[in-house]
Amino acid sequence: MQNLESTPTAARTPAHLWIVGVISLLWNSFGCVDYTMTKLDPVSYMKSMGMGDVEIAYTQAMPAWLSVFWALGVWGSLAGSILLLLRSRHAVTAFAVSLLGLAVSQIYQFTDSAMPETMKSGAMMVMTGVIWASLLFFLWYANRMKTAGVLR
Repeated sequence: MQNLESTPTAARTPAHLWIVGVISLLWNSFGCVDYTMTKLDPVSYMKSMGMGDVEIAYTQAMPAWLSVFWALGVWGSLAGSILLLLRSRHAVTAFAVSLLGLAVSQIYQFTDSAMPETMKSGAMMVMTGVIWASLLFFLWYANRMKTAGVLR
């Protein structure tokens, strides 16, 4: 006999979730590599990324609490990417935590009068805009998938 009660069924996973999830994972992995290398071998890594002595000194002089928000930003995004691929509704929370980390980090840096002018260049501003746009997109997308019942 068939149960006449309505049983909730999870929405089928759309192909775009896998595409967005993998792109998100690859993109956000770079932030984690950047964070890790900056902590493990800061001078060599930053020089390999084209930073000069002034930018390296500024980066190394940042307060420890700021590093916590930077970590929330990069590791929160990585967690969000993984949770998105696992179809977990907690991807939304992880991306939101990442956004908080990014916002605090960026507000500090761009209001800090000690920030070298070279770090405020057009290329850096474009990269900052791309980071913001991608994170806002991933947060929006995860929330949309949660609302659609794709994330559980």
